Amino acid sequence: MGNSRAYPVLRTTDVGEAYRQAKRLRALLELVEDTVWLFAELPTVRDVRQIAALAPGLPFDYADTRTDPATGDYVWFDLDVTALDDAELEEHLPLSFSEDVGRERVEDGILAALGEGMTSIEWHGCWPDDPDADSDGYPKYDGVQVLFHGDEAQYGDWTEEHTVFVHVTKFGDLPRARKLAAHIGSEVLGEAQLGW
Repeated sequence: MGNSRAYPVLRTTDVGEAYRQAKRLRALLELVEDTVWLFAELPTVRDVRQIAALAPGLPFDYADTRTDPATGDYVWFDLDVTALDDAELEEHLPLSFSEDVGRERVEDGILAALGEGMTSIEWHGCWPDDPDADSDGYPKYDGVQVLFHGDEAQYGDWTEEHTVFVHVTKFGDLPRARKLAAHIGSEVLGEAQLGW
């Protein structure tokens, strides 16, 4: 049990650069899952429509907790966003999305789909064993995350910057994180954070 440790290895205001460097790191994974975890905060109708096109048929939810004023029960968003017109959809904003989506679908379309809210892509996989550094890969923990408009692996507050994280074992692996950061011409930019 436990969570990975996420080391920030790049912060930039350039969306394309953050994505390119995340994909360079993803290419170093020995194994990569066929799906990516896609998280998005969706404050606008356009944002919802763009993510719905990337992830057809998958559910959305309210970004903030909502309760029925009469009963106090939680209210879940269970509508098909593609069946709502813009005015109807606007009444339910902001929404959020948090699901596994086909890797190729996301990789091919995410930059065009990015909107005003925070968005995260997580590639789960396994780093190759590195006998020189006495470092083994851990499929449960290893991977790459690019967080657009954020600097906390667990989706903190919105920022202007975009952050790339490398995820390693729950015990941390600073030497591996440093090697991965050096691969993209960077360095580890702070303490390890709680990952997935």
